Amino acid sequence: MNYKPGFDLDSLTTCIVLIDEHGVVDTLNQSAQVLLETSRQRASGNPFDELAHAIGQGAIQWHETLSNAVRTRLPAVSRDLKIALKTGKEINVDVVITPLNYEHDSRILLEMSPLDRARAISETENLREAQQRLHNVVKGMAHEVKNPLGGIRGAAQLMARKFDDSELDEYANIIISEVDRLQALVDRMLGPRESLDKRRINIHEVTERVRQLMEAEASEALTVIRDYDPSLPEFSADADQLTQAILNIVRNAWEASKTDCQITIKTRSRRQYTLNGYRHKLVCAIDIIDNGPGIPNDLMSSIFLPMVTSRPEGSGLGLSIAQLTLTRHGGVIQAVSEPGNTCFTLLVPMEELHD
Repeated sequence: MNYKPGFDLDSLTTCIVLIDEHGVVDTLNQSAQVLLETSRQRASGNPFDELAHAIGQGAIQWHETLSNAVRTRLPAVSRDLKIALKTGKEINVDVVITPLNYEHDSRILLEMSPLDRARAISETENLREAQQRLHNVVKGMAHEVKNPLGGIRGAAQLMARKFDDSELDEYANIIISEVDRLQALVDRMLGPRESLDKRRINIHEVTERVRQLMEAEASEALTVIRDYDPSLPEFSADADQLTQAILNIVRNAWEASKTDCQITIKTRSRRQYTLNGYRHKLVCAIDIIDNGPGIPNDLMSSIFLPMVTSRPEGSGLGLSIAQLTLTRHGGVIQAVSEPGNTCFTLLVPMEELHD
């Protein structure tokens, strides 16, 4: 690709960094600022290696490839390059190196494609193919769940009336409230279109609801750490379905460890972020991080598909329903895992798409 001086790089969703022959950053576009977690002002005039340096087995090859491109003025590609950002985060990218051969312009253009995002897009495509299968499974289970919910609600009401105890009343009200929410979810699952009930929500009201439910369920066996960005604006979403999606992930994390489980719920915004082929000005990122045993490598590529689970007592529906919920919101769930550190990231657009 050839970019003439004055071309508006910010209009591209591709991550673009322009460096000089000595590896010093000249400029970078908005997408690259998001990927590299820096600003144009901070990056310009500093060596690219200080902003993002190659690590691991590909580091030596990356420097050789870049040096050859500078010397020969010929394009080159570096695949699956692992780089560490100045913030400490590590990402994997494909980098296309293109020397600019315009008169009086010897800069080097770096096109960076994050592989984690590409894998997430691929997973989303696979999930779309599995949605009909999930639809049938969920409908079948919804019919089975509907009758017991009425019995649970009735028992909670009887308990509240029979015993004059304010603490029992509080727990009974939680049970009744949750049964009503689950009943509404079941009704939507059984509906013809399973439409979203979108309203303006504060995402922290959702995460706090999840925290309260899990702490009541797990008692002292669970520690929940909150790392919220209070500046996140309200956005339109189905609060009940998002609550269920986040609850499914948090409960899975707790059930995988049960003892000394620590879960961090972190919220941040991501700007100019592409989801499912659409570029969004603002995306809400909800990280759910746990210190459990991790997800087996042979399951990572299929954890969001129905009936996939590593636990004998598990249904294999929690993560698939959560992913389907995010898909309906125009978002996606990503996951990375190693023993002692598993992170599920829920990405939800914060503005409506208009045709």
